[in-house]
Amino acid sequence: MFWYGYGMNGWGYALMTISMVLFWGLVIFGVVALVRYLARGDLPTTTRLTPEQLLADRFASGEIDEHEYHHRLDVLRAGSRPLAKS
Repeated sequence: MFWYGYGMNGWGYALMTISMVLFWGLVIFGVVALVRYLARGDLPTTTRLTPEQLLADRFASGEIDEHEYHHRLDVLRAGSRPLAKS
């Protein structure tokens, strides 16, 4: 009954404004996140190719010849790196 002042002071208005901005920001963020999550389900999943599959694709497209394909495949399966050419 005998509190300081009548109604809100400057801090009350500031806190009300900040809380309202935070509330609507969270609502908008939630809606955007939900739409992106639901839209992502329509996209096909991409699988990552193994190095041997990538090498086979390069051989099939003609980028490398048979000798280079077998050489690189042996290196991949051996787990070692070829020596740098000088």
